[in-house]
Amino acid sequence: MAGLQGLPKWERKARVFLCVFGLVLSVYALHVELSKESNPEYRAMCDLGESVSCSKVFTSRWGRGFGLVQIFVAKDSPLNQPNSILGIIFYTLQLGLGLSPSKTAALFLVLSSWVSVAGSLYLASILAFVLGDFCMVCVSTYIVNFALLFINLKRKSAIEGRKEKAG
Repeated sequence: MAGLQGLPKWERKARVFLCVFGLVLSVYALHVELSKESNPEYRAMCDLGESVSCSKVFTSRWGRGFGLVQIFVAKDSPLNQPNSILGIIFYTLQLGLGLSPSKTAALFLVLSSWVSVAGSLYLASILAFVLGDFCMVCVSTYIVNFALLFINLKRKSAIEGRKEKAG
């Protein structure tokens, strides 16, 4: 069954689910980070132990600007935003642009997904090899990012195939 101008119906449902789930995870991550910063005694639901602690990860150097922005600007600079803010922007764009059947939107969705997957791989390596921690929220967002890449690649192929048949 086809949905938005020839795109599979499952694609839209999967995109909405993944983007909403990614938004919920990102908003929760922001809540945990801000709560921990204002109250060092705060214990998040995702803090299960010494080496399974999302608040430890979110409040680390790598929890803001991927740990890279503060190399160029001060740690408290407005440019050094929490990664969760970037996630909120990313998932909102993925959801909004997913409504467009255009080839340009499909290309942007794929390119931004590749960037999110690269960021996920980078942060996963920091999580495992530098922080030595396991963050359920982080790993969940990595899975969402990989799934969105898969969906976006399928979407781009479907749109290109549709354009070739029409042309």
